[in-house]
Amino acid sequence: MNKLYIGNVSAEATEKDFESIFEEKQIPYSGPFLLKTGYAFVDCPDDKAAMKAIDALSGKAELHGKTLEVEHSVPKRQRSCKLQIRNIPPHMQWEVLDSMLAQHGTVESCEQVNTDTETAVVNVRYSARDQARLAVEKLNGSMMESYALKVSYIPDENATEGPSPRRGFNSRGTPRSSSPGMSPRPKGHSDLPLRMLVPTQFVGAIIGKEGATIRNITKQTHSKIDIHRKENAGAAEKPITIHSTPEGCTSACKIIMEIMHKEALDTKFNEEVPMKILVHNNFVGRLIGKEGRNLKKIELDTGTRITISSLYDLTMHNPERTLTTLGPIENCASAQEEVMKKVREAYDSDMSAMSSTMIPGLNLNALGLFPPGASCMGPSMSNMPPGAHGGPSSFGSQQECESVHLFIPAHAVGAIIGRQGQHIRQLSHFAGASIKIAPAEGKDCQHRTAIIVGPPEAQFKAQCRIFSKLKEENFFGPKEEVKLEAHIKVPSFAAGRVIGKGGKTVTELQNLSCAEVVVPRDQTPDENDQVVVKITGHFFACQLAQRKIQEILAQVRRQQQQAKPPGGPGPGPGPQPPVPRRK
Repeated sequence: MNKLYIGNVSAEATEKDFESIFEEKQIPYSGPFLLKTGYAFVDCPDDKAAMKAIDALSGKAELHGKTLEVEHSVPKRQRSCKLQIRNIPPHMQWEVLDSMLAQHGTVESCEQVNTDTETAVVNVRYSARDQARLAVEKLNGSMMESYALKVSYIPDENATEGPSPRRGFNSRGTPRSSSPGMSPRPKGHSDLPLRMLVPTQFVGAIIGKEGATIRNITKQTHSKIDIHRKENAGAAEKPITIHSTPEGCTSACKIIMEIMHKEALDTKFNEEVPMKILVHNNFVGRLIGKEGRNLKKIELDTGTRITISSLYDLTMHNPERTLTTLGPIENCASAQEEVMKKVREAYDSDMSAMSSTMIPGLNLNALGLFPPGASCMGPSMSNMPPGAHGGPSSFGSQQECESVHLFIPAHAVGAIIGRQGQHIRQLSHFAGASIKIAPAEGKDCQHRTAIIVGPPEAQFKAQCRIFSKLKEENFFGPKEEVKLEAHIKVPSFAAGRVIGKGGKTVTELQNLSCAEVVVPRDQTPDENDQVVVKITGHFFACQLAQRKIQEILAQVRRQQQQAKPPGGPGPGPGPQPPVPRRK
């Protein structure tokens, strides 16, 4: 509990800056400051020193124009039920505090922490993770007698002992080390390049005579810059890819903008020269934010005007959207920095989820979910044995199509289809899958069925976009997770393998994926001798469950082929375990 997380750190901050602040406040620290983009870590010798740093610096100390946020560094694996509540009014009655805490769940313990501050500090343990998470959301920043409460997780060592309850998709796997070097962040931010779009007539000025200008930019910003001159012959604009740290990307972007503005003046180019950057469509929804709040804030903070190209401009080979920013060069550079910060957060989140799910049967490089030049984490499953990608009906080759019925809220169908069917056609083209909306089963039906047919990668992309669209269009609340029900069909003789002896396989599958998986009892096989498996959960949970089931089916087929005598019929399915009833 002696490691500290320091947030809201300026890009200009250095290790010496932090050393000076800690020495000025007489706060001991036992190791070097580890600086990251926007945050830092440091070790304190004991709990008392850590608490002193939190009380003296969090929300009070300012560095390069930014107010620091200091709290305990808690690995997500240890963010379970233990919280620390600070800045409690000194004369607050314990009965009032107990009543306030009890509003969010069952409090197992509440202990006061001795500090040198005027206000009180307590460590609280709730009986469940969900209760602790709710308490953080509701209490952090809330006012009590003119005091703003500060609530944060503290490490719960018990959270790493034994299997954790199935409460969230990322609650699986081995415990994470508290060392920042063992952070769940799969790669450094430099893995995500900055992509710009520049007018073709300015490319020569950016390159310079015999490449002198571009070499100077590269050297000055410590970056690698690729100008894709040969792409889209005759196009009015050319893409530029900048590989560097976030700071290096911003510096290179600013220099390129200055060169273009100078060239525009020299050539008497009368039109305004905007800054255009390319952002993968997978990140645009999170960049915009609910009701456009994130983008509006960036515009307001940087004094720029930002527009985003239409979703309908996307193609299978061009999954990027163009962000056009108008304003002075300094303002545009600041906007680029804030935009890419949001994009990198989304990228890191996706990569972390990808690396943790290890979804079998998917070639991640073929998904097209990540920007050009980005390092795609997770193992490529393209070397899976034949049949691993197979569909439920015939367990065919890697390219065989699968069919998934995805149930979406009836009132959201219009958003999925789009005006005159434009969105669903574009989505189908983008994902490489057939997507049809089945007719409503009645006037008062609560859900409509999206029938998606395509190989695993196409299924992933199509379902991902549908889940994202429902969230972006506010069909689910801001703190509500999008959970949908999906149906896939499996041969009736293989249903027992999905369930397992005594329901063991389906239970393990649910624990692994965090999805609810049900094979309804007493189903009558359809004309193709298939039965339905129902999967309910958030996107990655559904995907992992689907792929695991396909993996089981592929194993059944291989075993049948190996056991089949030459020229003779294959073995019968054998006795099947009973199908559990859905509660």
